[in-house]
Amino acid sequence: MAKAAASTALNWRDIQPAPLILLSGPEEYFAQRARDLLRSQLRQSHPDLELTSFDASEYQPGALLMACSPSLFGEFKLIEVSRLEAMNDAFLTDALELSASGAEDAVVVLRHGGGNRGKKLLDAVKSRWPVVDCQPLKRDTDKNAFVTSEFRAASRRIEGPAVVALVNAVGSQTAELAAACGQLIEDTTGTVTADDVEKYYGGRIEATSFKVADAALAGDAAGALATLRYALDSGADPVPLVAALAAKLRTLARVAGSRGSAAQVARDLGMQPWLVEQAQREVRRWTPEQLRLCVRAVAEADAQVKGLSRDPVYAVERVVHLVASSVQSR
Repeated sequence: MAKAAASTALNWRDIQPAPLILLSGPEEYFAQRARDLLRSQLRQSHPDLELTSFDASEYQPGALLMACSPSLFGEFKLIEVSRLEAMNDAFLTDALELSASGAEDAVVVLRHGGGNRGKKLLDAVKSRWPVVDCQPLKRDTDKNAFVTSEFRAASRRIEGPAVVALVNAVGSQTAELAAACGQLIEDTTGTVTADDVEKYYGGRIEATSFKVADAALAGDAAGALATLRYALDSGADPVPLVAALAAKLRTLARVAGSRGSAAQVARDLGMQPWLVEQAQREVRRWTPEQLRLCVRAVAEADAQVKGLSRDPVYAVERVVHLVASSVQSR
């Protein structure tokens, strides 16, 4: 198998067989999807594929090079090595030797979960071989893009508001978000809407947090407080409730400070155009001073619910009421 040219980090969906492949980053879900896809690709072309696994922290000298040697019966090999972040010196030595030319009649997949251990090896691999990005989805924009790509891969469509609703409901873990996408793809037909997401995931605590924030930013103090009380009675922690409110206000503040069309602002801020349009409509009901006041109040409430107040429930109730009361009537 020929040497693969080094490139920027790949999405797991773009993985292709190469003599050496690095799965780099702490998000195990992406690493597993990459491994599963690669196994499937190789078994299509090599039905007699031989699979070997190593733990780099318990590695025995010479084992990797022996596994990469040609098979007596000519089977193609897939060699998967885990826990490079805890690799021992014996593995580092053998893997550095292998990185120079790669394996012949084999694909070696190296899994590194993060950290600086083995940096010399990582640099050597990254300069010559494909790297699959396994970084976690931290920003909502990245989670939104992931949801959209899951539906696109299944030849399905999902509306923009439905994407945001799904991320708000189950977006804390990538595996959970992927499972939710799979359920909606399996159990619905046509374009998935926000109503579909509400039907399946509206009762989640995470979704309820954003319902509180949506009601508060709509100026519906009674509705926001009633939803808040339901969330608290259902066992919701005040911290994500305040976080949802903070996320909504940050979006308003970012859009309020920008000029141009929704498309231009979306490009500048890295946001979805429809979300910018929504924020531009909502921000008209705020004065700059009231928006600044509420942003500061939410920041204070965030500190209070994280330990600075003896009564975090009161702190979140107070800030929800303040935000809802600050919205100007239409």
